[in-house]
Amino acid sequence: MELTKLTRQSHRQDRPGLPLLGRFRLAGARAHEICGPARRRLALWLAAETTGPVIWIRPAWHPDRLHMAGVHAEIDPGRLILVEPDRPEDMLWTMEETLRAGVVPLVVADLPDPPGLTPVRRLHLAAEAGVTAQGGLGLGLIVTPGDGGAAGVESRWRLDPAHGADRDGWRLARLRARDGGPATWNVARGADGRARLVGGLLGNLVGQGAADGAERDGQGGQIAHPTVAPA
Repeated sequence: MELTKLTRQSHRQDRPGLPLLGRFRLAGARAHEICGPARRRLALWLAAETTGPVIWIRPAWHPDRLHMAGVHAEIDPGRLILVEPDRPEDMLWTMEETLRAGVVPLVVADLPDPPGLTPVRRLHLAAEAGVTAQGGLGLGLIVTPGDGGAAGVESRWRLDPAHGADRDGWRLARLRARDGGPATWNVARGADGRARLVGGLLGNLVGQGAADGAERDGQGGQIAHPTVAPA
C-alpha cells in the first residue's frame, strides 16, 4: 500500500507543472478547478505562464463574455482561441478531445456549473493520453462560479477581489490540493505590473463577502461582464 502511494506521488512529481504566482505549481496532465468572482483573471494569470495558443471554451448561450480590454492587462488576447459550443454536453467533450490531442499546453473550460466525477476522470485520462503522445504540459482548467465543487479535480483554487483605494488586490485561496491543505494569501501587482503574493500565509479561511459577478480591476476595467458582450 505504501509502495503504491509512493509510486503515485513520484509519478506526479515527474510531470511538467504550471507555475502560479512564483510559489505554487499545478501538475500537468491533470484537470484543476478555479472558482470565485475573479476566477477568469486567475485563469489568465495561469495562461500567461504558458507559450503558444490557449483554447478557451465558453457556452455560446451564456451572457458572460471576456472583456478584451481587461484581458489585455494579463495576456495578449491574440493567444486565446475562443470556442463556443451550443450545448452543455459539447463543452466537456470539446475540452476532453482537445486535451487528448495534446497540441496546446492549456485548455480552459468556462463552465456554468461544476461537472461530476465521471467527466473529470475522463479529462484526467485525456490529458495523460495527450501528454504521452505529444509531450508538453496538457493541463485542463475548469472555471466554475461560486465555490466550485467539481469532483475529483487535482486541485481547486478561488480568487476574490480585494482592491484598495490606490492599488489592485486579490485574495487567493487554496481550497483543495493533494500537496497542501486549505490556505489563503494576499495578492497584489508588483512594479512590473505582474501579480504576486504579498506577505505570508493568512490562514485557512477563504475570501468572504464578495458577490459572484463581474470582477473589476483598480481602473474600472473588467475581465468579464455578466450582461454586455464586448464590441
